[in-house]
Amino acid sequence: MEQLQALGYNPGVVSRGYGGKAPSYPLIVTNETPTDYSGDEPCLIHRRTGSLVAVDPKRPAAVRALEAKGVDIIITDDGLQHYPLQRDIEIVVVDGQRRFGNQKMLPLGPLREPVSRLESVDFIITNGGEAQEGEMVMSLTPSEPVNLGNGEKSQLSQLDSLVAFAGIGHPPRFFKTLETLGAKPVYTKAFADHQAYHQNELEQLAQQGSHLIMTEKDAVKCHQFAQANWWYLPVTATFSENDTQQLLNRIKKVMEEYGSSST
Repeated sequence: MEQLQALGYNPGVVSRGYGGKAPSYPLIVTNETPTDYSGDEPCLIHRRTGSLVAVDPKRPAAVRALEAKGVDIIITDDGLQHYPLQRDIEIVVVDGQRRFGNQKMLPLGPLREPVSRLESVDFIITNGGEAQEGEMVMSLTPSEPVNLGNGEKSQLSQLDSLVAFAGIGHPPRFFKTLETLGAKPVYTKAFADHQAYHQNELEQLAQQGSHLIMTEKDAVKCHQFAQANWWYLPVTATFSENDTQQLLNRIKKVMEEYGSSST
């Protein structure tokens, strides 16, 4: 997103808003939008990038809402199987460690479509693990922990007696990242993806140590009741220069074909 903004584009994101229910749709996310309305990921994307994010279970309506605001590139969050939307570029992100499990579709396995679907997409990006031939490698590079209350940063090594939790697709990856950075959490807790948190349960969890640390995705749901010793660990997706240029060149080509706008 930041790369597109640097090139002068005005990108936006549409999302179903999993885990949220807004009073009305389409919902344009702002810094004040509760995650109960939008879900956690749309709030995270907007706060992290400043880009427009529209939420609607009917994604074409979200697209129209962004087009009305001058967005020229629309990225669909988790939209590969949302066929009512015409797409110009398809990107699949693969968990490099778990890959495709037993390669069976729901309910017998984890897949929504057969592995053969990958043959028709434009780019396959591998997150973690070992990339296979033709796949781009994405690394999640962590930054310094950020305090939920005052936004101050700290060295991870200064956060002693650390309690870690995560409500993401694969929580062990977060705990492994902390260990790789030299942290040794005294207690870890894995929650379901998109977990809705309650103040009491997290305060009790924090009592297991001196500092509580979470993912940035979890943090957007905890700011309102965060304590002074609560932190989150930002991560940034990074690619090789060559892979980055391939992605940008493809986007530029599509934009040139459309002339002035693309979705």
